[in-house]
Amino acid sequence: MALKKFKPTTPGQRFKSISNFEEITCSTPEKSLLLPAKKSGGRNNQGKMTMRYMGGGHKQRYRIIDFKRDKDNIPAVVKTIEYDPNRTARIALLVYSDGEKRYIPAPKGLKVGTKVVSGKGVAPEVGNALYMSEIPFGTLIHNIELNPGQGAKMARSAGTYAQLMSREDKYVIVKMPSGETRKILQACKATVGIVSNEDHNLESDGKAGRSRWQGRRPRNRGVVMNPVDHPMGGGEGRATGGHPRSRKGIPAKGYKTRRLKNPTNQFIIERRKK
Repeated sequence: MALKKFKPTTPGQRFKSISNFEEITCSTPEKSLLLPAKKSGGRNNQGKMTMRYMGGGHKQRYRIIDFKRDKDNIPAVVKTIEYDPNRTARIALLVYSDGEKRYIPAPKGLKVGTKVVSGKGVAPEVGNALYMSEIPFGTLIHNIELNPGQGAKMARSAGTYAQLMSREDKYVIVKMPSGETRKILQACKATVGIVSNEDHNLESDGKAGRSRWQGRRPRNRGVVMNPVDHPMGGGEGRATGGHPRSRKGIPAKGYKTRRLKNPTNQFIIERRKK
């Protein structure tokens, strides 16, 4: 996966850099795995705006992704690698030996024609989904479950991965993408490999119009508002706004919002680096 840069023929092209989509093998999604994606524009069922800076955007359809990988010990072949407008990673269309088709987030290096499988006693190869109890130490993994059978909840976005460090009783010790080290039950599943499209964070839209295509409206800063609209608003001339905080007054830039008695604290060995 590489980035495509443009000659500055227009102001919008000058700083634009996007994926070259070289890994994409099919431009038409599997029809049976599509759902309509309704846009709310940030409005609730009363028509009132509850989320700001949302609206517009290109029409999209949701791709049904198999995050559970619960079709155990039935081999599947990768038919296509596709673009998904709903996530940063690429997706792979699997065709199982019994004819069923499913989408999974494509790991880096997964090719069309590769065979993948999930379940017990499976080889720890890229794209295979294994139980944590069977994954070798030091393996890079993604699509990690937090509860057995729940489906993947962690390390799902482009370029992310975690590393399995060791085992302890009924848990494995996993180093997360944030740097946090935590315990996860050995009965949970994870997929071997790194999530594809690892250069996604280097992409640059180049112009405001690309944000509008994605359904994002302009976001104005709190310091340029009036005091009635934002805690950081008002003042003569260009004021700094004082202590950075949200529109509802919650401090930003280091203020801890995590509950002190969060029940998941018992699973966290080392918090992420600040």
